[in-house]
Amino acid sequence: MNAIAVICAAALGILLFGMGLAVSAVRGRSGAFIGHDTDPAGQLHKFVRAHANTAEYAPYLAVIILYLGAHNPAPWVVATMIAVTLLRYVFVAGMVLPATMAKPNPLRFAGAAGTYMAGLALCIAMLRTLTA
Repeated sequence: MNAIAVICAAALGILLFGMGLAVSAVRGRSGAFIGHDTDPAGQLHKFVRAHANTAEYAPYLAVIILYLGAHNPAPWVVATMIAVTLLRYVFVAGMVLPATMAKPNPLRFAGAAGTYMAGLALCIAMLRTLTA
């Protein structure tokens, strides 16, 4: 198993569970133990959305990364694993750091667009393991 693949999968798990913990902490501070206001500037809303988005992407990315890590990945594949992991952190930063989610911002855009491109590249790499 490629050690970088394991580190990337662990980093995605840390992001997912870390965001879950952050949502719980914000809930505790705000007293909103269920549901949340949909104000795009609300801290709880931003954290809930960042956690939900992470929960949508991180598990599948971890599966792809671990699969590829077990199949002697090419250097470009390893670089793409690192990139997609970092891009998920960039995306979360783009969700929670700006004053509001109502306006586009470069971190969120880069994180999302990069995740799509890197994720698709990793899916193609997965398919290529069938012919290797």
